[in-house]
Parts: sequence; structure tokens; C-alpha cells
Amino acid sequence: MPWYELSIQTHFSAAHQLRGYDGDCARLHGHNWHIKLYVACMALDELGMGIDYKVLKRELKAAIADWDHYNLNDVPPFDRINPTSEHVARVLLERMAARLNNERVRVCRVEVAETCAARVVCHADAPSGSNGG
Repeated sequence: MPWYELSIQTHFSAAHQLRGYDGDCARLHGHNWHIKLYVACMALDELGMGIDYKVLKRELKAAIADWDHYNLNDVPPFDRINPTSEHVARVLLERMAARLNNERVRVCRVEVAETCAARVVCHADAPSGSNGG
């Protein structure tokens, strides 16, 4: 049975600093964070679409609205956890899953890049054989 993987990209600008880090990133600095969202569609609708790209764009924009042009350290949950790329990706994956997951659509992964050379990918499921810990 075929399934479809769709993706969209966007970005937001935000500052952060890593608490407890021994290095330059302990100081306040900013990034243009580049985001790529992947969703798996198990079936197509009556128009032949897994999900409208317009819906993906709208929901992703809403999910990052409270981060854009803010200091992430001041915004929950990053006021309690370090705003690392890994945490940003995981929180965004969880937000998007809550917004989009249904019987036909599943968020499968989110890529977050602080720079063109540094990115993290957060997957919805642990790789086969992984203990998930």
C-alpha cells in the first residue's frame, strides 16, 4: 500500500543562550532558524491530496508564532529547558503532531537548522532496534 511523504520549509528568527554551557553559545546570540516539516499521508482525499500544503504552512506558522523574534529563553518551555536545537526540534515535532495527526496524516520528522552547516532531525518514532532512551 503506497503512502506519501510531504514536506514544507519555513524559518523564524530568534535569540537564545545555552544555560550551563562552557563556550560562546552561553552568551545571548541569534539565529535564523530554518525548519523543514515532514508528514506521512496514508491515503489521499477526494481531490487526490494527502494534505493541502496551505494547511501545513498555516499550522507550522501558528506553531512557531510565539518563538519568532523572541529570546527563546523567555518563552515556555525554554524558560525551563535549554533551547538547544534538539529541544527546539522535539517541541516543534510535538506541537505539530498535536495540530495535524489524524487517521490519514502523521508528522514523521522535523529538521531544525541554526546555520547552513548545523542541523538536527527529530523523528517521531525511534529507529528499529532502538530502546528509545
